[in-house]
Amino acid sequence: MNKTRRTLLQHLALAPFLLGANKLMAFSKSESFNTIRKNRLQYSINAYSFNAMLRSGEMTFFDMMEFCAEIGMDAVDLTGYYFPSYPQIPENKKLFTLKRKALDLGLDIAWTGVRNNFVTPDINARNTDKTLIKNWLEVSSKLGATIMRVFTGRNKSENYTKDEIKEWLINDYKTCAKYGEEHGVIVGLQNHDEFLFTSDEIIDIIERVNSEWFGLVLDCGSLPSDSTYAEIEKLAPYANYWFVKEHVKTKDSTKVPANLKRIAKIIKDSNYQGYVSFESLSDGDPKEIIKDMFNTFKSAL
Repeated sequence: MNKTRRTLLQHLALAPFLLGANKLMAFSKSESFNTIRKNRLQYSINAYSFNAMLRSGEMTFFDMMEFCAEIGMDAVDLTGYYFPSYPQIPENKKLFTLKRKALDLGLDIAWTGVRNNFVTPDINARNTDKTLIKNWLEVSSKLGATIMRVFTGRNKSENYTKDEIKEWLINDYKTCAKYGEEHGVIVGLQNHDEFLFTSDEIIDIIERVNSEWFGLVLDCGSLPSDSTYAEIEKLAPYANYWFVKEHVKTKDSTKVPANLKRIAKIIKDSNYQGYVSFESLSDGDPKEIIKDMFNTFKSAL
């Protein structure tokens, strides 16, 4: 038997074992990949946690970044209205200095946000807010943020039905989603207990806007309900970003302590893979509150 034929037969004899090994390796890799994929949560802090300190100058974005890195966070949320120039956009130098600081600390700038009101009957005001959003989407892109928060606003007019106002909202969001696509930044509706109060209302708006550049910043603390966790669970498949606060709200908007471990389980069970941001609205030292929330949340995972 020549060497070539002998080698070929040896390979054929070993083939079942090699195929089995390859399948085993592929299975192991697949299992490993799925395990990693299901645990790709990353953590951030929202700047509003330090509202008083940022407004007084006691804290800067740089201080906030250092605190995030110190406690093991992955990212920061830089809200637009803590920039001194707001609503005007900051100079590139300011943005890129922040971006460089984040890089040095191993952090992402994951999120930005503005204030807007798309439920006012004043069309000129709505148009002004659309321009604001367009400009700050550009800022978000320069910072490397992948999502920018927008609100509904509060309706103070009794001359229009809620369904009529929703039409304004949807049209304006569609316009903003196109701006988001231009800059590579998702426009994220934060349910904020202002105009949309239930998961069904929020889902209806998201589905009617119908754009991959429009999504949801799921604010667990702003779903007034006697079944808050059921509402959160219903919204979970739509979430592009999560806000976890130390409270949830009952049907009459009374704040009660949040069950952070229960929220963590909902997020884990939904196979969400993005950012979870913590925000403190309580009296006391926000740094200590955030650290406690972060540790409690992680302990459930």
